[in-house]
Amino acid sequence: MNLSPPSESAPGADPVRIGLVSVSDRASAGVYTDKGLPALRDWLGRALRNPVDYVEQLIPDERERIASTLRELVDAAGCDLVLTTGGTGPAVRDVTPDATLDVADREMPGFGEQMRRISLHFVPTAILSRQVAVIRGRSLIINLPGQPKSIAETLEGVRDAEGRSVVQGLFAAVPYCIDLIGGPYLETDPAVCAAFRPKSAQRPPRPAS
Repeated sequence: MNLSPPSESAPGADPVRIGLVSVSDRASAGVYTDKGLPALRDWLGRALRNPVDYVEQLIPDERERIASTLRELVDAAGCDLVLTTGGTGPAVRDVTPDATLDVADREMPGFGEQMRRISLHFVPTAILSRQVAVIRGRSLIINLPGQPKSIAETLEGVRDAEGRSVVQGLFAAVPYCIDLIGGPYLETDPAVCAAFRPKSAQRPPRPAS
């Protein structure tokens, strides 16, 4: 298990631990360099204003291995959020969604629906994606695409030529979901992703130091 140092954060923000899992037979075997983990870490580093501990795993497309990794990240490492990348299509070795459902206490189907809605703006093959999101204990687990460009598109959403939001990105709903399951208060940079919360769930702004 690879534990990376915390990222820079806003003063007083809640600490958060995030599990990052890249699922790939060839990358885990050293055939080529994994791009999933760096892409996830880069996007989160730009979007989040919390101090973050990343717990990273690069593993093959094996259902029980994926499931056991997710259990370890939630139950042993105490991750508040777990993001996976890779293994979400219809190919025989694409078993990440199946393994994710194996460890679920509850499924969150809206995340998968929104991911496919976003991706259909870019490629018609988005309908082949089987990405899911689930809750295990007090952790949210989300399957993301395998390509770095697709990861950013899914998390940020679709914008028009002037930069206005056309379809909300997936991550806009993540902070409030984690609030509801008893996790830390995630704060985002609105220039990257504006988190949505009802007014009753928003913390008052901290006074300037």
